[in-house]
Amino acid sequence: MTTQRYFIELSYDGTNYHGWQTQPNAVAVQEVLDKTLATVLRQPIETVGCGRTDTGVHAKEFFAHFDVETIDDRPWTIDDRPWTIDETAAVVRSLNSILPKDIAIKNIFPVAAEAHARFDATLRSYEYHIHFNKDPFKTGYSWELRDKPDVELMNEAAVIIMQYTDFSCFSKSNTQVKTNNCKISNAEWLIKDDGIVFQISADRFLRNMVRAIVGTLLMVGRKEIEPETVRTIIESKNRSNAGMSVPACGLFLTQVSYPFVAER
Repeated sequence: MTTQRYFIELSYDGTNYHGWQTQPNAVAVQEVLDKTLATVLRQPIETVGCGRTDTGVHAKEFFAHFDVETIDDRPWTIDDRPWTIDETAAVVRSLNSILPKDIAIKNIFPVAAEAHARFDATLRSYEYHIHFNKDPFKTGYSWELRDKPDVELMNEAAVIIMQYTDFSCFSKSNTQVKTNNCKISNAEWLIKDDGIVFQISADRFLRNMVRAIVGTLLMVGRKEIEPETVRTIIESKNRSNAGMSVPACGLFLTQVSYPFVAER
C-alpha cells in the first residue's frame, strides 16, 4: 500500500460556517470537505488547510492537502500512480455534486509527499470590502458604513504598518503561536464603485489580524487618531490599544502562493 499526496483548491462562502477548521460543536468548512472526500474516495480523509479563517470569513482561493491510499478495490485509486487528467476531473465533478452550493472545488493536483499546504505557502492575500449605500446584493459580503472615511489618511497609516514585523497589537491573545512576526508586502486602500477595498499581502497572518488592522485604520480615516499614532499602537504590542475587530462578512482570502504552484 502506498499513498499519494494531493493539493485541493477550493473557494467558499463562509457565512454558514464557523471558519475553516473542524470544531467539536459547530459546522466548519474542513469538516464538510473531509466527509465529502471520504464519501467520494471511499476511505477516511483528513485535509490540512493553508490557514484558518474565522467564522463568517470567505475564501476566493484556499488550498489544502490530503493523502490518498492506493487500494485496488476502491475508485480513483486503482493504480500506484497519480490520477490522470480525466480521473481528476471526475473526482472534482463528484465532489461538487455532493458539496453544498457555498463550497466549490476548483482543482486537484498531485504534489510531492512532503508538500504542505500551510507551511509551504509563501504569500497570502486578503481583501476587506466596505460600502456606503444600502445594497441587498452586498449583504453578507461587505460591511455597510454610513460615513466615508479619509482614504488618503488611511493609506498613510498603511505605509507605516508595512515598516513593522511584530503585530502583537493586532492579534487575538492566547493563540499559541511561536511568533507574532509577519512580513507585510502590500497594504493599501482602493476606491471601487460605491465603496472601498483594503488589500493586504504577507507571508503569514495572525488570528484576527486583518480585521483588527482595518478597525485601526478606520480610526485614522475617521480622524479619531493621527496616522503616526498607528506607530505607537504597533510598538505597544497591546491589543487593547488597537481598533475594533470589524465584522467578518467583508473579509475575503483572495490568494495563496506556493513556489511549486503556477500562478493562474
